[in-house]
Amino acid sequence: MVRLRRRKVVPARTPGELDAMALAGSVVAAALAAVREAARPGVSTAELDEVSAQVMADAGAEPSFLGYHGFPATICSSVNDRVVHGIPSSEEVLADGDLVSIDCGAIVDGWHGDSAVTFVVGPGAREEDLQLSEACRTSMEAGIAAMVVGNRLGDVSHAIELGTRAAEQRDGRHYGIVDGYGGHGIGRVMHADPFLANEGPPDTGPRLVEGSVLAIEPMLTLGTEDTLVLADDWTVVTTDGSRAAHWEHTVAVTADGPRILTLPR
Repeated sequence: MVRLRRRKVVPARTPGELDAMALAGSVVAAALAAVREAARPGVSTAELDEVSAQVMADAGAEPSFLGYHGFPATICSSVNDRVVHGIPSSEEVLADGDLVSIDCGAIVDGWHGDSAVTFVVGPGAREEDLQLSEACRTSMEAGIAAMVVGNRLGDVSHAIELGTRAAEQRDGRHYGIVDGYGGHGIGRVMHADPFLANEGPPDTGPRLVEGSVLAIEPMLTLGTEDTLVLADDWTVVTTDGSRAAHWEHTVAVTADGPRILTLPR
């Protein structure tokens, strides 16, 4: 009976464990800020990976991604039509107007933090790229707002979906919600159950309780919902070549409302 009840809620952490996760999350936030600052035309994604690695080393943190199922880098760098899991490379040099998504994870004292941002390199931003990134960010924020005691997993998914549809109305364009990818549980492992879809019906799935933690991460495109994985077995791209955005925060449910665990200290 105890095991059955546990499966009906999103796993919870103690306040002390949430503080430990917030410490890991603050390292992620620092790494993402440093990478974004370093990203400019002429800089390679491999150089951005070095920036992130240095921030983690200085903080005494371990990268969550490096070596994870063989992944060869500290960050995932996904440029333009690459949705997620792009591998940094010295041959991939950023250009003015590139749309870049950086996903980063860190481990401190065995606890993980996971977060992602999307931004445009240089001054040559296309309006539709800026709108896409903002739509993805506000969809994430809608999901965060649903992280309250008594809600269910499906309520978070539905909130993300509604956030995307609201952005479509605001911007007068369609956004593809990437099929098959989404958020996840997180704690002493980076990817844990349950899977969090970025769309779906409300009032479904396990309950949120105080201490429940999820990584909330919508992925939107300017076109298709469909993707394929490149020959490197990691990089996910849109099938129609449309540009993509990815935002993510690690978020806990508390008695006082949602607590974002991947903020700067």
